[in-house]
Amino acid sequence: MIAILKRIHIGVIVISSLLLLAAIGWGIVWNYALQKTVPAEVTAGGLPIGGMPVNDALAMLEQIENTLQERTVTVHASAAAGDSKQWKVPEFGYKADFSGARTAILKLKEGSTWDRAVYRYNFAKNYPLLQSWNRDSFDAAIRKQWSWLEKSETKNAERIITEQDEVRYEPHVDAYRLEPGKLIEDVEKWIIVKEEQLRTSVERHFEGELTVAVIHPDVTLEKLKAEGVERKIIEFSTDFSTNAEGRAYNVTVTADALNDWHLAPDETFDYGKLIARAEELYEYREAPVILNGKLVPGIGGGICQVSSTLYNAAVRAGLEIVERRNHSLPVAYLPLGQDATYAGGAINFRFKNTTGKHLLIRTEVKDRKLTVKLFGTMDENVQYGMESVTLKTVQPVVQEKVNSELSPGQKVTVDKGKPGYLVDTYRTTIKDGKVIARDKISHDTYRAQPTIVEVGPMTGGPAPTPVPEPIDPILEDGI
Repeated sequence: MIAILKRIHIGVIVISSLLLLAAIGWGIVWNYALQKTVPAEVTAGGLPIGGMPVNDALAMLEQIENTLQERTVTVHASAAAGDSKQWKVPEFGYKADFSGARTAILKLKEGSTWDRAVYRYNFAKNYPLLQSWNRDSFDAAIRKQWSWLEKSETKNAERIITEQDEVRYEPHVDAYRLEPGKLIEDVEKWIIVKEEQLRTSVERHFEGELTVAVIHPDVTLEKLKAEGVERKIIEFSTDFSTNAEGRAYNVTVTADALNDWHLAPDETFDYGKLIARAEELYEYREAPVILNGKLVPGIGGGICQVSSTLYNAAVRAGLEIVERRNHSLPVAYLPLGQDATYAGGAINFRFKNTTGKHLLIRTEVKDRKLTVKLFGTMDENVQYGMESVTLKTVQPVVQEKVNSELSPGQKVTVDKGKPGYLVDTYRTTIKDGKVIARDKISHDTYRAQPTIVEVGPMTGGPAPTPVPEPIDPILEDGI
């Protein structure tokens, strides 16, 4: 009996010990499961939150999210735009999210004691900070803010010549285009915060410069001024007040086609090209032309008054005369030796722009007076003159023609001849009021016009010898 009682006592002691040990173990589990702190060694976005009270950890994560969301971006446009704009990062779709860590922490309070203990024991050590933003949204915000820049258009600089022949310039207008690419890259590097920044300090404000590309027009003020059209360097005028309407019209439209003709340095002016241009723009009218040394009806009479007026301006500007020939007959509007004729395909008028800068030709027709003006660069201390010397006067010959209606031996002068001339022309160079050079620029021959006499038929005597017409007739001063 005693032995039995001893064994029972021992059994009670063992059971009691087991129960005590179970109670102690369960208490440990209970205390472990019901801890109100984040498990040890846990980080969120690289920040250590292990061991922090759950509520404190959740509050800290929320505060960090709010701080990141409250950051601002300020963009300064260049001087062209002249202003700045500030946005908060959520306006670009920025989000900072600790939801993974937050959900995991909240689950520490869920389930049975055993489940909590198991969950805590298996709690993950690292939770990321999820961040995102919308590049396109930022780009759109920039373009909306400075949309007017994208709509700007260029405008060429202009050269204006006033009625007083003053040369003035209107500046060009630039256009602008936004180039936000680099700025977007810089914002992206800043807006997505790295873990080491969270552990140290987060920049709450970003300031950046928006690149604005400047688009220059084809003709800038600097480029236009560099052409060297500084002032009027010469003008020359001729009169056509006594001309009939057809000739006056032809002079006027040819001058109009010449107006604003531009010559680059060393460029050669070609009068044939001017006539081609005038024919495209206008239709020449009938007016007297020179054919075989005679004035006859034709189309385009008067075009050589423009070439002759331009020739005088070119000589007096010191330009190089490349090709020029005088009319076969003297002209009324200029002295001998100072005219320049034109015959399509045979005789041209050309000169070279030797000023070293650009040359602009302007024309004016007013009160039957033609004026050619040259604008460019020329030494103000230098002037050029023109002087013609008549070397010889050639008297007209007499040509007789038979007129059967006249009595035998009867003579009638039907066309009184005109003399011809041999003329040398010189260009004088005057510097500081003194003639420093005198150069011959042409030796011209003006054909004498014969006196035409009609005679009655002769009996028994030789008939007058007819004068043959040229094989290749040249039409001057006409089209």
